[in-house]
Amino acid sequence: MYNANDIHPQLADLEKKMSDKELEFRSVFSQLHKDQQKSASNLLHYLVLRDHDIRDLQNKLHIAGLSSLASSEGHIKRQLQAIRERLGHVYKKTQISDIHHEYGSKTLIERSRTLFGNKESLTSPHIMVTFDVTFIENYGLIKTLLQNGMNVARINCAHDDESVWSQMIYLVRKACRKTGLDCKIYMDLAGPKIRTSIRYKGKMVDKINVREGDTFWLAEENIDFGKKDILIHPNETGIVQYLKKGNRVFIDDGVIKGEVEKVEEGRVKVRIVRISSEKSRIKSGKGLNFPDSVLQIPSLTEYDLSCLPFIVENADLVGYSFVRYAADVAQLMNYLAQYKEKTPDIIIKIETPEAVQNLPHLLLQGMKNQIFGVMIARGDLAVEIGFERTGEIQDEILWICEAAHVPVIWATQVLESLNKSGMATRSEITDAAHAGKAECIMINKGDYTLEVIETLKEIGARMGGHQVKKRFTFRPLNIARRFFNKR
Repeated sequence: MYNANDIHPQLADLEKKMSDKELEFRSVFSQLHKDQQKSASNLLHYLVLRDHDIRDLQNKLHIAGLSSLASSEGHIKRQLQAIRERLGHVYKKTQISDIHHEYGSKTLIERSRTLFGNKESLTSPHIMVTFDVTFIENYGLIKTLLQNGMNVARINCAHDDESVWSQMIYLVRKACRKTGLDCKIYMDLAGPKIRTSIRYKGKMVDKINVREGDTFWLAEENIDFGKKDILIHPNETGIVQYLKKGNRVFIDDGVIKGEVEKVEEGRVKVRIVRISSEKSRIKSGKGLNFPDSVLQIPSLTEYDLSCLPFIVENADLVGYSFVRYAADVAQLMNYLAQYKEKTPDIIIKIETPEAVQNLPHLLLQGMKNQIFGVMIARGDLAVEIGFERTGEIQDEILWICEAAHVPVIWATQVLESLNKSGMATRSEITDAAHAGKAECIMINKGDYTLEVIETLKEIGARMGGHQVKKRFTFRPLNIARRFFNKR
C-alpha cells in the first residue's frame, strides 16, 4: 500500500528545487534565444529530477496508479504538478507550468521539420543518406532515393573537394525540382580526426602486419629513429605529449587496442594487447583514439574554416565534429555570425567523452540560436567511452535532448550489414527499431541503400504503433486478438 502523506512531501521538495534552480539560472536564460527559453527551463527541471535517485518514489507512484514521471522528459515539471493535483494539492493559475505535454511534443516536431524537412510518415524518423563521389554519376539513384524517403543528403567534408560537393548538391537540387520533394543538404566539418601514418625500416608504408604483443612507437612526424622499429605518426601535431603510461590507444575504430608502456621525450612506446580482426595489420589513414588522454587540440581546424564559405553558401545544416566544450560551439557560432546571409543550422556531434559529460552546457550554448540539433555519432563515441557503455549513453543523450526539445540524429552503422551485403543481422534490426526514438536516422554509404530505407520505413511503421519516442502506446496486439478469436 502507498501513503499519500509520504509521496506528497517528496514531490513538493522536487518541485521546489526545480523552481529554485530556475531562479538561480535566470541570468543564463536571459542570454538564450527567446524561442529557446522554455526549453531551457524544462531541461533544467529534468536535470534536477535526474540529480536524485527517485526509484523508490517511482515505485510508490506506480503502486498508487499514478504517473511514475517516466516518459515525461518534454514536460517534466507540469507532469509532477499533475500528480500533486491528483493527490489533492491546489495550485493558483499562475503557479501552473505552461510547458505541458502538447507544448513539448509540438515544439520537437516543429523543430525537426525545420531542420530535416517534411516527411511522408509521422511514425517514421527522417532519413539522412551519406553521399560519396560515385553519386555524381548516378542522378537516377539520387532521384529514386528522394522518391523513396530520403529527407537529408549528407556530404562529408573530410572527403573529396568543392567541385565534387557542387556536383552532388546540383543533382540533389535537380531531383527536388523534378519530383517536387524537399531534401536538406547537410555538410559535416571534418574536425581533428586523428589518423595513422606509418614508417617501417625508414620508409613510409601503406600497411604493416602486426601481432598481439608487438610494440610500435608513436611520435611526432619530425622524429625518426631505428629502422627496425614500427613508427606511427599521428596526422595531428601535439598529441604525443599528452600520453601517459597505461593510457589506452585504439586504432581503426577499436579493432586494435594498445597500451602505452613507455614514455620518452617526444615519443611513446605502445604494446598491442588485442587485435579483433582476422587481418592482423595496421593500415595508413586509419583512425586513432586516445580515450584516457585529455588532448589539447582545437575542434575547429584550419581546414574546417576554409570549408565554411562553401558550406554557408550551399548547406542547410552543418555538422560540428569532435565537440568537447560549450566554448567550441561558441567558436563556430562566432565564425558563422561573420556571414551576413542566412547561415546553416548547427548540428552538435556527440562523439567524445567530454561532449557527453558537458552535454547540458553544449545544449545551453546551442540555445543561443533559434534552432539546432544533436547527432549521436556512435562510431568514435563507442571507441572513446567503451562499447559496453554505448547503449546506456545513447539513451541518456536521447532523454536529455528530449527534455531540451532538441531534435536528435542517430548515426553510425545503422543496418550496416544490409547496406554492405544485402542481408541484415538480427541485432541490427533491433538496433534500427531503437533508432526510431530519434528524430532522424543517418545511413552510411553502401550498395543497398534503397533496401535500408525501405527496411527503416517498415520498422518505423510497425514500431510507431507501439511507442512515441520512449513512451509505449497500446495499439491492439495480434497475439491477443488471435488468442480470443480461437476460444
